[in-house]
Amino acid sequence: MADEGVGVALIEALGKLAAAGKLPADTVEYLDGGCGGMYLLHSIAERKKVILLDCCLMNTEPGTIKRFTPDDVKSVKQMAHLSLHEVDILKVIELAKKIGQCPEEIIIFGIEPVKIQPQTHLNDAITAKIPDYIAAITKEIQPCPSR
Repeated sequence: MADEGVGVALIEALGKLAAAGKLPADTVEYLDGGCGGMYLLHSIAERKKVILLDCCLMNTEPGTIKRFTPDDVKSVKQMAHLSLHEVDILKVIELAKKIGQCPEEIIIFGIEPVKIQPQTHLNDAITAKIPDYIAAITKEIQPCPSR
C-alpha cells in the first residue's frame, strides 16, 4: 500500500545498522509489528521504552515526520472489524495500561504519506527522506540494561 510501508522500511534499515554495529543490537529489539494485531500487546508488554514507527495522516506536508507520545494524539481510525490483525495501536496501549503491562515510555514517529494505494514500493519523496527519518529515530535509541 505504497507509503503505508514506511515503518517496515525503517525497521529494515535500523536492523541493518544494528547488524553492522552502528546501533545497539544486544539491548534493542527491532520488530516489524505491522500486521501484529493484538500480538502487539505482548510485544510491548513491560518494556522500558517502545518506539513506534508508522505512516500517519496528520494533515501536514507529505514526507513530514513528527515525534509524539500517545498522550499527544487521538486516533480517528475507522475500523472494519474484519480481522484480528486490524488494530489501533492507541487501543493496544490503552489495554496495556489497564492490565499493568504498559512500557514506561512510548515514543511514536509518524510520517505523512504521499499516497496510500495499491503499490509495492514507497513513493520517491518518502524514500529520499529515509536517512533523515533514521537520524531522528536513532536519537531515541539508547542502550538499555534490559527490556
